[in-house]
Amino acid sequence: MTPYWSVSMAMRSLETDYLVVGAGAMGMAVVDSLVVHADVHVTLSDRRAIYRGDVPKLDEAGRPKIKASAEAVARIVAKGEPVYGINTGFGKLASVRIPAADLETLQRNIVLSHAAGVGEPMPVSVVRLMMALKLASLAQGASGVRPETIELLEAMLANDVIPVVPAQGSVGASGDLAPLSHMTAVMIGVGECFTPHGRFPAKVAFVSHGLEPVTLGAKEGLALLNGTQFSTAYALAG
Repeated sequence: MTPYWSVSMAMRSLETDYLVVGAGAMGMAVVDSLVVHADVHVTLSDRRAIYRGDVPKLDEAGRPKIKASAEAVARIVAKGEPVYGINTGFGKLASVRIPAADLETLQRNIVLSHAAGVGEPMPVSVVRLMMALKLASLAQGASGVRPETIELLEAMLANDVIPVVPAQGSVGASGDLAPLSHMTAVMIGVGECFTPHGRFPAKVAFVSHGLEPVTLGAKEGLALLNGTQFSTAYALAG
């Protein structure tokens, strides 16, 4: 069996805490096992292993934090007090209260409204790295994303089901909203994917790989869209 090596860093997009990487669909073997802890520098070659096709998966040690974070959001929803991004509008609509019955629609709408990228698709290897960076960011347990949503992102990487993401559309310092929206849209069954067998609509690709689209819960769309994983992936790949 190919040994796994874990990459453990702090909370920013450049870092990948609670992530384990192993041989991927492209058959890139890890020559030696390597455990990298938070206080040890993680090399560019470590991160490029994912870019080359190695499969990241969550370290079990990170799962309790993910669960606790999601439970915190659920308590806020149950309590009913307005909290930005959970049960309010976004930006200038932050003062608008969203009824509990509309929270799933709110998260779906923010994803689809920002999935407005243009141009040729990003290279699959860069999208894979972007997904892994997002996976690591969510694994910090500070985003309120449910375990099943993170596990879908993990399963997409494991099955080499990679979203088609237009290369143009990021606004940089404000966050890579458009590219990450296209990534997230595939998670809810909208858009297209590259797979080992070709390019397919998201729902078709999911069925053929035993995956199911997720219905985003409170705050999840916002958490998946916010971040600089697109820019970071290009920087690391370059």
